[in-house]
Amino acid sequence: MELKVIKIGNSLGVVLPKELLANLKLDKGDTLWVSEAKSGYRITPYDPEFGEQMDAARAIMKKRRNVLHELAK
Repeated sequence: MELKVIKIGNSLGVVLPKELLANLKLDKGDTLWVSEAKSGYRITPYDPEFGEQMDAARAIMKKRRNVLHELAK
């Protein structure tokens, strides 16, 4: 999908087509994150830092499953 950079006031921006917004499940006011990738840049609606935190939480929950089960009682 090709996007064009346009002038918006004193800034530059891109307009995302409805189809792309629907695929990314984005709406007005949502946030996008840009990160470097091997082949360029990656734009995603998911916070990569939050993903890392969830991976760490899942590892702890897997390792300490019995403790968490007892605490939930």
